[in-house]
Amino acid sequence: MAGHQRDENLAEAQRKHWQTTYTTHPGMYGEEPSAPAIHAAAVFRSTGAKDVLELGAGHGRDSLHFAHQGFTVQATDFSPTGLQQLKDAAAAQDVADRITTAIHDVREPLPLTDGSCDAVFAHMLLCMALSTKEISALVGEVRRVLRPGGTFVYTVRHTGDAHYGTGTAHGDDIFEHGGFAVHFFPRDLVEALADGWTLDEVHPFEEGDLPRRLWRITQTLPR
Repeated sequence: MAGHQRDENLAEAQRKHWQTTYTTHPGMYGEEPSAPAIHAAAVFRSTGAKDVLELGAGHGRDSLHFAHQGFTVQATDFSPTGLQQLKDAAAAQDVADRITTAIHDVREPLPLTDGSCDAVFAHMLLCMALSTKEISALVGEVRRVLRPGGTFVYTVRHTGDAHYGTGTAHGDDIFEHGGFAVHFFPRDLVEALADGWTLDEVHPFEEGDLPRRLWRITQTLPR
């Protein structure tokens, strides 16, 4: 029970921190899509995908990119402020008809029916303050909502990152810096999350000034 309460407290603290961050720094990641989203859009297009779910969409730069690329997008995040910024931007860019939003905590079941989307994208969402158990449950939910042959592209910071093992330790490979808690992925966790999928790619890349060290993972459900 003590461990569960500690996880709840950390999750609530992170929710408040992100809400404050989006309020204080509107559009904090800029208007240009992330490199992983540009790659994912090309992958999704090659598979014939039409419906994309983005988990942890934030203020929506990647969801907007998917919409401009012709996809129908369901964007989720636990920050109402971030999603409102996304909706405002979608209206301004004339893609509001392609994007729907839902406030959602990924520790809860996804608000979609079984087999209802072609592709799922999550940039640095799985490596937030989630336990290994919660991450595994989330990937199970992704599997549930994807159609057979559907593709999941996600990115995570990994244990080769300079911040791994430093800052405030919360256990389960979670370390906090500057108010942001990160679950750093070992390779065996990537392999475990791909059980029952085809693991198409684990692509290493760097982002930001530290630089942050990440993997871009692509995995596909069997048909």
